[in-house]
Amino acid sequence: MTFSCARWRSTVPYVNAVVVLAASLVGCVSFGPLSPIAVSDVKSLAGSWKGVVYGYGGASRTDVDMTIREDGSYLVAARQGIGTSHGEGKILISEGRLIIEGQRGEGVATLMSNPAGQRVMLIEMTLFDNSHLSARLWPSP
Repeated sequence: MTFSCARWRSTVPYVNAVVVLAASLVGCVSFGPLSPIAVSDVKSLAGSWKGVVYGYGGASRTDVDMTIREDGSYLVAARQGIGTSHGEGKILISEGRLIIEGQRGEGVATLMSNPAGQRVMLIEMTLFDNSHLSARLWPSP
């Protein structure tokens, strides 16, 4: 049996996808199963959050810091290879949902918790150029 380079190249993307999927599942397992937390006041979100944004500026992963004030206004800094990008906006509660209104787009957030009480904020946004991003943020001490 001859192993063809063309066949090998066509399988590499699938192997990479399986490795990425397995690695992401290991990350989920370490945090545990998540349950949504109802947020009735944006003050409960106030503080520093750190995490990762996927799909921002064409990057597959961008580290991000977010500071949320008690009034729901926020500042965000995304660290990229060429520097840091800054933004700001406001988080509102509408019909029990966390709505994000930012300089570059709008979206929704969901506050989640694992059985140990660790919180994570999941964010899905559509930017004004119709691109999409998602983020996972954790409270930062």
